[in-house]
Amino acid sequence: MPITPPTSPGAGKNKTKVSKVPRRYLLFLLITLFVVSFLTIVNHYDIFSISKTVLMIFRWVAIVVIVGYAIYKRSLTTWILISMILGAEFGHDLPQVAIKMQVVSMIFLRLIKTIIAPLIFATLVVGIAGHSNLRQVGRMGWKSLIYFEIISTIALFIGLLAINISKAGVGVKVPEIVNQANIPSVPATTGTDMILHIFPENIAKSIYEGQVLQIVVFSIIFGIAVAMINDKYKKPMLRFTESLAETMFKFTQLIMYFAPFAVFAAIAYSIGHMGLDILFNLFKLLATLYVALIIFLLTVLLPVALLFKIPLRRFINAVSEPVVIAFATTSSESDLPIALERMEEFGGPRKIVAFVMPTGYSFNLDGTTLYLSLGTIFVAQISGIHLPLEKQLLIVFTLMLTSKGVAGVPRASLVILLGTAASFGLPTWPIYIILGIDELMDMARTSVNVLGNCLATAVIARWEGEFNPAPDPVCNSAPSNL
Repeated sequence: MPITPPTSPGAGKNKTKVSKVPRRYLLFLLITLFVVSFLTIVNHYDIFSISKTVLMIFRWVAIVVIVGYAIYKRSLTTWILISMILGAEFGHDLPQVAIKMQVVSMIFLRLIKTIIAPLIFATLVVGIAGHSNLRQVGRMGWKSLIYFEIISTIALFIGLLAINISKAGVGVKVPEIVNQANIPSVPATTGTDMILHIFPENIAKSIYEGQVLQIVVFSIIFGIAVAMINDKYKKPMLRFTESLAETMFKFTQLIMYFAPFAVFAAIAYSIGHMGLDILFNLFKLLATLYVALIIFLLTVLLPVALLFKIPLRRFINAVSEPVVIAFATTSSESDLPIALERMEEFGGPRKIVAFVMPTGYSFNLDGTTLYLSLGTIFVAQISGIHLPLEKQLLIVFTLMLTSKGVAGVPRASLVILLGTAASFGLPTWPIYIILGIDELMDMARTSVNVLGNCLATAVIARWEGEFNPAPDPVCNSAPSNL
């Protein structure tokens, strides 16, 4: 059955609704999943013994049934979710093959990275120059920064509270895979470096290095310049950037054909090269992070959505696809183009979506900031170092500054964590332990980063009085159809 890519903004009238799954098939799916789960549990607790081959056959039968469900649903989001299940099973059963599949997900990430710079440039220039409302640009700027700083600071304190309650760093057994890991070197970063990092010295270099914030700054200044020139020169530039924006949205749709394969490969590689045993060794640390992130979602982002009257069900429909992609690939960049498109379909004006979303990728990394405060105290706990409350608060306020503007750095959170540990006299060897499960932790924090930025876009749009949520039929079919 052919896959139809995501529909571009403004084409909602032509969307096909997601197909319904027959009730009999849903019942069959539930029975199959129950049987497989039952057999796995009874074998795990030695109630009666079942051979690994038989269990594997049952698991693959269940997966075939799940694939049938996806064929009925005809939804790209469903295919991506099922690709995660397929990848996990494949990585568990065939780890030697799975560890060689990372190249597939890397191809997807490379293709996505080619979209980011031209898409941000085109949408920002059209949003600024096309409306010639330079005051609104400044207004959106200070509103966004205030919102980002408040939310990310709350995230830091939730991480601090969670790790102090769980004390996950006490009594951790170091896995062998961690002992073989490599910690990256961290150059010293000064306040001057942090400020200079915001501004591009060479736009081609910024694009090559994936410095989203620098691309945003260049695009904003360029858009203001276009808004100030004579109409004779402005109109051709606007036509060009409008055409470029639409072309890049179509480009995104084509790349999304490849998303299920990339997600499958990414999950298979993660499970294949780490295995499942590491989950048990460091379960307390993983659980602390995941529970803290869930608490952050329920006590911070949910009340914010309710306060600004964001329609929750439609919002979840809009963000499900980019969040799933971010979770599987552990890369915020991988979902930025599709998140821009989905939030515009959700009801955010292009000029606001194009401004807030990329800026948030540098200043509003909620999941990452929560993880950083949690990780720093974990390093102290596992080292047997007691940090008084005043020093913990000093670490939090330091992270408020050092966690900004580093979205373009691979594994940026680890780099910041190393720098923070060194700054406060903490040993860096415990970060080997975190590195062993960093990919699993990165899945969660990256997903929250994406969700937080999507919500920020809707909040700023509502704050500006320009939020216009799409009606239910369009939003329900927002995921791409198969």
